[in-house]
Amino acid sequence: MRSVTYSMGVSLDGYIVGPDGGFDWTAPDEEVFRFWIDEIREVGVHLLGRRLYETMLYWESADQDPSLDDAMLEWAALWKPLPKVVFSTTLSEVQGSARLASGSPAEEIERLRAEPGEGDIAIGGATLAAQAAASGLIDEYRAVVYPVLVGGGVPFFPRHERRVDLALVETRTFRSGVVYLRHRVTR
Repeated sequence: MRSVTYSMGVSLDGYIVGPDGGFDWTAPDEEVFRFWIDEIREVGVHLLGRRLYETMLYWESADQDPSLDDAMLEWAALWKPLPKVVFSTTLSEVQGSARLASGSPAEEIERLRAEPGEGDIAIGGATLAAQAAASGLIDEYRAVVYPVLVGGGVPFFPRHERRVDLALVETRTFRSGVVYLRHRVTR
């Protein structure tokens, strides 16, 4: 069965965006960007909330940007054809290889798990991940922790009254001080 992974950049105090909505502190250096490229290679379909979808729209046409370096072009070449499912109550259409979700996150994940396919089912966005976590559908939490305290904002981990036991699978420390933590849910 395909694993459901939740992976995003997060501040040391646990937020994916700061209180002002900014996340400029997650801009990856070359080493971290290469890591993200390697990570996306393992993904078979990406589930996104509206805000993350709109942020990532740039990559749908980024290959036309003459200022991009080879790594950015490589990311664009991987991201653009990747199947995406967008959860939104305000969007009426999406672009490229994306489609609007027709069901709840739980329904979409169960449908995707039942279909033949390769690669992980990745979730991007804290609100969407919180819904999947509440249903016990996340198999791995992958936090790319940046050495910054932002003091509030949107938390990486959902706030709910349920204990989730985790097993550490992998760690990696980058020269920039960014730390990758990969935990698998123990069931």
